[in-house]
Amino acid sequence: MTYFQLNFTIFAENLFVIMSLLVIGTVAFDAIETPFGKTDKIVGGAATYASLAASYFYDNVKIVAVVGDDFPESEIKDFNNHHINTEGLQIKNGEKSFFWAGKYHNDMNSRDTLVTELNVLADFDPVIPVSYQDCEFLMLGNLTPQVQQTVIKRLANRPKLIVMDTMNFWMDIALDDLLETIKLIDVLTINDAEARQLSGEYSLVKAARKILQMGPKYLIIKKGEHGALLFHEDKIFAAPALPLAEVFDPTGAGDTFAGGFIGYMAKVGTVNFNNMKNAIIFGSALASFCVEKFGTEKIRNLSQQEIAARVEEFISLAKFEI
Repeated sequence: MTYFQLNFTIFAENLFVIMSLLVIGTVAFDAIETPFGKTDKIVGGAATYASLAASYFYDNVKIVAVVGDDFPESEIKDFNNHHINTEGLQIKNGEKSFFWAGKYHNDMNSRDTLVTELNVLADFDPVIPVSYQDCEFLMLGNLTPQVQQTVIKRLANRPKLIVMDTMNFWMDIALDDLLETIKLIDVLTINDAEARQLSGEYSLVKAARKILQMGPKYLIIKKGEHGALLFHEDKIFAAPALPLAEVFDPTGAGDTFAGGFIGYMAKVGTVNFNNMKNAIIFGSALASFCVEKFGTEKIRNLSQQEIAARVEEFISLAKFEI
């Protein structure tokens, strides 16, 4: 598939459809250390990565998050330059933004949390502006299940597609709330360890069957450097991961994947298994860029040609004839 064919696939299916995409999550500061180096405070957060990734496919992403008055105005302008609407970004005067610091081990798959400062996130109450009420595609970034539920309930109409990310922490301390939230969504994205914890099954196929019975129509299990799995009814799609010579920082890769996934789905407009297969490849392509630099540096200024070329690399990984 060529670059032009890829773009035709995205745009032709959506010629006469206007969609709206809402991303909720954290906009925050991170300090990251990996075997390849370390950073001081840089901008991160699930909503930051997801909205930037989605903006490459859809040009009117809307964000709901909260920051303190220490968050730079220049970063908000950069969101706007990516066609990300920040009307729903609360700025709390006299308070500090959420901050996380972590150190990755040599395998880059495990890390230690060094600092977590909730700050403005401790009492985050998501306010949905009136102009956001046309939301048809909703990305629920990793937050408390109760906040995720609140967002769904505050929308006047149920979106066409709700994608939700979560983590093992909420399985440990808020399982009942998490299970109630899962009933309300369409797509759940978690990693393989979280799938096993949530289901109590070691086999990912058995785990997927149990989780799909909890409410979501689709399940994406992220396997890091080993790709991703998509489950729907009795269908399974396995997406490869792109072997990279250098991985500098895996922070935000999962959020970038989710943003690319829902951004593609909003662009094509039609929710079905085949479009989700394509969305996983586009999301994986964006995530593969993310890990090549620290923080959001690499995903801020990508060209459509770069994305198309990376997608073609993914296609070639799994293409064969018998």
